[in-house]
Amino acid sequence: MLRLLATIRKEWQLLVRDKTGLTLLFLMPVVLITVMALIQDAPFKDYQEVKFDILTVDNDHGRLGRHIREGLASGGQFRIIDSLDGKPLTAEQARQLVNEGTYKISIIIPAGATGNIVSNANRIVNDISHRMGMSLALPVKQNADSLDVTIYFDPAAKKAFKGAIHQAIDNFLTQVETDMLLGRIRQELRRKDSSVTASNDTLPIRLQAVGLKEEATGTGKQIDVISNSVQHNVPAWSIFAMFFIVIPIAGNMIREREDGSLLRMKLIPGSYLEILLGKMLFFVGICVVQFYCMMLVGMYIMPLLDLPKLVMGRDAGATFLVAAAIGLAATSYGILIGTLFKTPNQALNFGAISIVILSAIGGIWIPLEVMPQKMQAIGHLSPLSWGLDAINDIYLRNGNIAYVWKNVVLLIVTGLVMLAVAGYVEKRRMN
Repeated sequence: MLRLLATIRKEWQLLVRDKTGLTLLFLMPVVLITVMALIQDAPFKDYQEVKFDILTVDNDHGRLGRHIREGLASGGQFRIIDSLDGKPLTAEQARQLVNEGTYKISIIIPAGATGNIVSNANRIVNDISHRMGMSLALPVKQNADSLDVTIYFDPAAKKAFKGAIHQAIDNFLTQVETDMLLGRIRQELRRKDSSVTASNDTLPIRLQAVGLKEEATGTGKQIDVISNSVQHNVPAWSIFAMFFIVIPIAGNMIREREDGSLLRMKLIPGSYLEILLGKMLFFVGICVVQFYCMMLVGMYIMPLLDLPKLVMGRDAGATFLVAAAIGLAATSYGILIGTLFKTPNQALNFGAISIVILSAIGGIWIPLEVMPQKMQAIGHLSPLSWGLDAINDIYLRNGNIAYVWKNVVLLIVTGLVMLAVAGYVEKRRMN
């Protein structure tokens, strides 16, 4: 017990004396999570939250062009630009501006598009009337040319961006054509049924009999949390910063061996494992404090930067347990590095690079689901991945201890194994 208390006191005195190191231990993670949240804020936003300038050239001057322009503008996702310097845009100007990267998207509505849609609607109505035994012959274009609404994208635009915008505009065009077809059918029904009054202009005709509704996957008590840059980056980079505790731990252990303080600690009666336990308890406490400081930054500092507020879920006990388990794994790794390597350069270089590698494959930088299957399998072996999965279970899935206990056990067992290995190595060195 005396060794345990002496070790904790010694580590506290070393940490307090190193004012610069203590400041960096807490300040650098704050800067890190703030920068990463700001950088990744736009990619994490839903497309509905982002407004795009769209160059629109309406060569149709009919109902289709009008409906497309009004629909795109009313959706709130696009800002319609149809003129520059007071002059209407031409198709060639729009193509050139998008090709240069000045604008990201352009849409060209061809001349005669409304006429083609009306002709197609008339053909469908004629066919329906014929099948119903009614004599109806609405005008239909013969040998009508096939027309397409043209979309131009910035050549530098990403494939995912192009696919999402293309799908949104394609769905909107389909809706416009469907509305025009139904309008033609309603018009003909009103002509055939004189009992329909003028006040009943909109007949109850719908193509969609079954709707689509999104619901939460959890219980009714759970809060609605949206994954965004803050919800990902604050926990992820906090875990990354906690594992960087390996630097001061390994450095202190090597200096202790070099200046003889470790030998004086060993002269105190008791087991060497008590010394390791003292180090572990002290630095686990530091990691937990560091974790909650980062969470406070996410809750109170991020909103001041026009970023979303961090939501920590409902189970505070599960969060504390996960933070302590991550701190245990990080501290044990630092103790192991400090035991295995003999010089500060070896320990610090290996420790820093290994943490970067473990974070890269563990989903801190890039989500695991976008990695190749083999890399996903490797990534799930990283302790940082276990910690991040547990935090996401609490913050995004509103889970409790029942959700995270497997990852917590993995972190604790891994930490204890590393601590045991460090103790075994040091014992052999003493003998």
